[in-house]
Amino acid sequence: MPTRNVAILMFDDVEVLDFAGPFEVFSVTSELNKGYSLRDSFAARPFAVSTVAEHPGAVNARNGLSINPDCTIADCARPDILIVPGGQGTRKLIDNSVVINWIKDCSQTAELVISVCTGSLLLAKAGLLEGLAATTHHHALELLRELAPNTTVVENERFVDNGKIITSGGIAAGIDMSLYVVGKLLGAAQAAQTAEHMEYKIGDS
Repeated sequence: MPTRNVAILMFDDVEVLDFAGPFEVFSVTSELNKGYSLRDSFAARPFAVSTVAEHPGAVNARNGLSINPDCTIADCARPDILIVPGGQGTRKLIDNSVVINWIKDCSQTAELVISVCTGSLLLAKAGLLEGLAATTHHHALELLRELAPNTTVVENERFVDNGKIITSGGIAAGIDMSLYVVGKLLGAAQAAQTAEHMEYKIGDS
């Protein structure tokens, strides 16, 4: 099984659990389900998770948490799964054509593009939600409708799966969505194993 590159977009004022929840899910899944080749003596993990920012250097997440992303959008590996978290910083990124165009470009080759919370606003700006259904943080539903008038905005759902594009509601819902994606790609048993290891009951927040 090939390793999928999971890229998590980072930016100033990103919501901490928006990126940390999915980071934990995909990283724990990979650690628990690594396979060993007797011939080559290496560990083949299902996911290789990295954090990606527009510029090198630290990113200041919400409430003062400083994060050092692994790479920049100019030099990161091509993502098989792109995760776009939310937070107040998405309001500035909506008008950042470099980041929006990078999201759009990645979507052309990525297996999945998923958003957490107001990360869906960036997907909308990139034109990725046209004609689809989507959700976001309950305080940003109207803003999503404004940005994506041709999108069916869904309320009171943890996440909405359109196939390639998956959006989730606010903050903790990103954990549920990530576990769902693990199950979608690797099977329900793998997702259950990850949730059990994390002592997380799906649907709790």
